[in-house]
Amino acid sequence: MQDQAFSDDFRTQFDLLMRLRRDVRRFRTDPVDEAVLTRCLDTFRLAPSVGLSEPWRVLRVASDAARAAALKNYQTANAQALSGYCGDRARQYSRLKLSGMQDAPVQLAVFCDDATGKGHGLGAKTMPEMRRYSVVTAVTLFWLSLRAEGLGLGWVSILDPEQLARDLDVPQGWRLIGYFCVGWPQEVSETPELETEGWEMRDKTLLIETR
Repeated sequence: MQDQAFSDDFRTQFDLLMRLRRDVRRFRTDPVDEAVLTRCLDTFRLAPSVGLSEPWRVLRVASDAARAAALKNYQTANAQALSGYCGDRARQYSRLKLSGMQDAPVQLAVFCDDATGKGHGLGAKTMPEMRRYSVVTAVTLFWLSLRAEGLGLGWVSILDPEQLARDLDVPQGWRLIGYFCVGWPQEVSETPELETEGWEMRDKTLLIETR
């Protein structure tokens, strides 16, 4: 392969893809084609990982019991989060839709195997958190590939990770990176929903410091 930049058209489309990679909370209930989902999940294998450890562990949360446990986990954590706000901010928080767990046809729990022997500890002895960063990088590629297929992803972080690990009966050395809802978004926008709802505004510029 020649060492050259991609075309202007490709870069324009890639920029659009990144702009449309939103955190989706509102899904249609239409099923996701398994071949498309598999194609997107295969991008995990393209991700960089510290020491080539490939520490990601992906669980398909499909049974009614597992989904009910995850939803209850979210609802409990969300109520606790709401109690930490007061006044207008509490009222605003209570109106936010922060999970698509009741509608998303595909739900995944992605973990990092902190105890993996693969990679022989290269790059992780001084910074063991690099394994978890590697999983996040893989999730990012997965997220972009979903959007390229017209699908959306919602990252549910309002959870008790230890309780979820127990409910899903995962090995002791696994640590939750994220619970993900996948499906067809009800609508597509370049603007984050939290910005639309007035919760927070995105910075317009990137601050870069020099030492």
